[in-house]
Amino acid sequence: MSDKLTKNERRAQAREQARAMQEQRRRRERMRRGLTIGGIVVAAVAIVAIVAVVIVNSIRPAGPGPENMASNGIVIGKDFVAERTAATPAEGEPTPTAPREDIIQIEIYQDYMCPVCGDFDDANRATLEQLLSSGAATVEVHPISILDRASLGTKYSTRSASAAACVAEYAPDSFWAFNSAMYDNQPSEQSAGLTNDEIVGIAEGAGIDTSTGLADCIREGRFMSWVEDATVRAGTQPLPGTDGVVADRTPTVIVNGEKYPGAPADAAGFQAFVTATAGQLTGESETPAPSEEPAPTETTAP
Repeated sequence: MSDKLTKNERRAQAREQARAMQEQRRRRERMRRGLTIGGIVVAAVAIVAIVAVVIVNSIRPAGPGPENMASNGIVIGKDFVAERTAATPAEGEPTPTAPREDIIQIEIYQDYMCPVCGDFDDANRATLEQLLSSGAATVEVHPISILDRASLGTKYSTRSASAAACVAEYAPDSFWAFNSAMYDNQPSEQSAGLTNDEIVGIAEGAGIDTSTGLADCIREGRFMSWVEDATVRAGTQPLPGTDGVVADRTPTVIVNGEKYPGAPADAAGFQAFVTATAGQLTGESETPAPSEEPAPTETTAP
C-alpha cells in the first residue's frame, strides 16, 4: 500500500489542521479575556479596600489618651516630677487641672515644628526651670499640631506630639528632658522633620530608657488620633480656667488663667508677667501692661 496521500485526503488533513489551530486560538482568547476580567476585579477590590481604610481612618474615634495627660497636657512640678493621672478613655472628655492658690500654674500650648515655640523655649527655658526647681510653679505642656502643612506631607507636628504623649505615659518624670531635647533638635519649617526613629534617638540621648515599650509607641504613632482631637479641642473651645481664650496659634501661654500677651522671645517681659501673676496670688501687686507690642506667632491654625 502506498503512503502517498490522495488529493482529497490532503484537503481533509489541511482542514483538520486549520480547525485545530482555530480552536487553539479560541482557547487562548478565552483565557486572555478571563485573566483581564480577573485583573480588573482584583484591582477593583484593592481600590475598594484602600478607600475603606482611608474612610475608617478618617472617622476613627480619638483615644484612648495617654496616661498622665488627663487634661490633654502633662503637669510638671517640683524637681521636674510629673503628676500622675489615668488615661482618658476613648470618646472620653479630658479632665481640666484644678486651679491652685498656693502656686503659679503655667500652661504652654505648643507645636514642635513651630519656630516661634522654639524661640519661646530658648528665651524662657531657664526661667521655667528655676521655677520648677524651686517648686514655685508647675508647667503644664500641651503638645498640639497645627503645622503639619509645613512638613512636606510627613505630619511631623502630629507625629512629634504623639511621641511626646508616649513619653508622658512611659517616662513621665523625663518629659521635661525630652521636651528640651526636641527643641534643641528642632527641624525647620518646610522640611520633612525628624523621622520616628530619629525621635526615638532623641529620647535615648536625653537619658530615657526606650526599651519599656516607648520606642514602639513612638514608631507606630500610637496617639496621633488623640493629638488631632486635642488640637481641635484646644483651638475651638475656651481653655479651662480662662476667659474665652483658645489655642488657635502656638505658642499660647497661660499663667494662672491669663494669656501672656507679650512677644514669645521677650524673656524679661515673660518674667515680669509671671512675677505680676505671683503678686496677684499674694495680693502684693497688679498686673502691669505689656512693655511692648506682642510679636505675631505666624503659626495660626489652618
